[in-house]
Amino acid sequence: MTTISLPNWADATEAVKNAQTILVVSHVSPDGDAVGSLLSTANMLTDMGKTVTAVLDDGVPDFLTFLPNADSVVTELKEGEWDLMISVDASDEERTGKAGIFGRENSKTVINLDHHPTNTMFGDIHLVMPEAVSATEIIFRWIETMSDYEPSLQVAMPLLAGLVTDTIGFRTSNVKSSTLAIATKLMDYGASLTEITERTLGNRSINIINLWSEAFTSVEVHAGGVIMANITQEALKKSGFKEMTDGGLVGFLNKVNEARIAVVFKELGDNKVELSFRCKPGFDIGSVAFELGGGGHKQASGATVEGTLEEARKQVLPLVKKAARKGKLIIA
Repeated sequence: MTTISLPNWADATEAVKNAQTILVVSHVSPDGDAVGSLLSTANMLTDMGKTVTAVLDDGVPDFLTFLPNADSVVTELKEGEWDLMISVDASDEERTGKAGIFGRENSKTVINLDHHPTNTMFGDIHLVMPEAVSATEIIFRWIETMSDYEPSLQVAMPLLAGLVTDTIGFRTSNVKSSTLAIATKLMDYGASLTEITERTLGNRSINIINLWSEAFTSVEVHAGGVIMANITQEALKKSGFKEMTDGGLVGFLNKVNEARIAVVFKELGDNKVELSFRCKPGFDIGSVAFELGGGGHKQASGATVEGTLEEARKQVLPLVKKAARKGKLIIA
């Protein structure tokens, strides 16, 4: 695994000061932290008078479109050159998708801002903190090093959204008192914890319910507390989705009493399957994702493998069962 260096706050701030045109990207299949870190960074740079382009290959998920300036995010880059590119919440170059490829080819300098322990340390300037609960925590800590900038509401809201979603409402085992202190400060800047929690964790569209009803027919519980389900292309289309999603199903399955580790297999097409993993405290699913070429954290991670759904399940199940045997439930 690549050695991770201490965050280079000074060089990152200097790069921002010297840049006028800045591109901000995050990872494909964006979650709350990807969108939160992308929008908070873009909004902060706009506050500073920079010309900013924010891009996500898969766009902003519907449940996050309430965040300030979500409608400014583009889904494709066909032209442009930038003084600086900032990649947020992506552990490697591949995760940044087509936007990342185009951005790296057309940007003078690249800042890599991320909290995944599997980060490959790509780019020129590194703000990588595996101990952070979210990429938005790193952005907040970066802002704290700036003597001449205070977050606006447009920055505080997406920062808090990233904290809330990546900790599942401050319930993951990596949450510390400092995490709650950051959330308190963001609330002092005007961000509503009630609104963000309700909109990101509390609401489900009817399309998601329809998708889950299709997926529930595939649910299996295996010895050792492994629970699995499939999301097929057919189920996706029936439910009205154009892009692959599980709608938070993996987190829902992980709450089942008998479950220790939850896996959702998502059929991407082109003989590829995307895996979403969650586990209860006391288990480590991040190591499984890393072994499969993916990344993430002990309790939440993902990967993409070659093959059909059936082939992926046969490949992954032994690894997940092994991880279940190694762990011990901390909270019953």
